[in-house]
This record gives sequence, C-alpha cells and structure tokens, in this order.
Amino acid sequence: MDQMVINAKTRTTMGKKAAKVLRATGRIPAIMYNSKGQSTMIDVDETEFNKVWRTVTPTTLVTLKIDGKDSAEAFIKDTEYNIRTDKVLHADFFEPASDKELTVKMKLQYTGTPAGVLKGGFMRKHTPFVTLKAVAKNIPERLVVDVSGINVGEHFCVKDLSFGKGVTVLTAPETYLVSVSPAR
Repeated sequence: MDQMVINAKTRTTMGKKAAKVLRATGRIPAIMYNSKGQSTMIDVDETEFNKVWRTVTPTTLVTLKIDGKDSAEAFIKDTEYNIRTDKVLHADFFEPASDKELTVKMKLQYTGTPAGVLKGGFMRKHTPFVTLKAVAKNIPERLVVDVSGINVGEHFCVKDLSFGKGVTVLTAPETYLVSVSPAR
C-alpha cells in the first residue's frame, strides 16, 4: 500500500474555544505522543485526515509532515467522532520508536470458501486474534487468511500463517484458527 501522508501544523492554543475555532476553519485539533511520553499539539486538515482515516487499519503507519519540514511515522491511535455531524472532533497519533518492538493483537480476516463447506461441511472459527511482536514498520496492516483449501476434517493453525521478516508470533503455533467439521 502507498504511504499515507497527512500535513500537520503545530498549534499553541488549547481548550474548547480554540478547538471550536480550528474546526470552523476546516482543521482538526490533534496531539502526537512519542514512545518517551512526550506530546506535541498539532492540527490537521479535516478533508485530508478523513481520506486517510477511513482507509487505514490500527496498524497502518501514517507519515505526518509537521510544518512542512519535520516528518514522523505514526499510528492513528484514537479519534473523537461525532456521529450526528459525521465529523472527527479530535485525533491522537502515536509515534513509536523505530528500534523498539511493539506487541499487537491483530484481528483475522478470512477470504475464500473452504472446499469442505462446498462438500456440505461447516466452517468453525476458533481464534479471532493473533498476537505479534515486531518493530512498527514490519507490522502487517492486515492478517488475511485464505481458507479455500481447507477440506472436511482439516484445520488451519497459527503455524500455517506466513509473515515477513522480523515478525515474531506470540500466539501458540498449534492454536486452531479455522476448522471444517462434517455435517451431522
């Protein structure tokens, strides 16, 4: 996937009134935390942020260009969203240390129809999450499992997943993800 870029500006004002003024000009107040616990107050363009925010996953690194010169690789950690107006009110970014491993719990997505289901079996999902440990740039955006090759009586385990270099799987390798059981 192409690297997502969001242009940001540092801000010096804070509080409800300042945030209201920012939102009226089409900007979203935000804050960026780093791995040391330091924070930087920023604001981002509402349209630009929404384009990125609606397409990323929690493990997608976004490039923040702050004041046109500094850039940081960060995750969109949290957003405050108004469901009535369909607008983001505030965003939190997290800039992880580039050399420190993170532990993440990732939800699995399934693709395909198991061969055993086409023969009358039933697909059973066992574990919806897998825990990984890797530096931020090596964490996959999505974990997609192709289940089309599973027949009746077979299963797909954590050890059957393939990851790139630098990713350590913390979930037990024999943990069942999906199985196909025969019809009763």
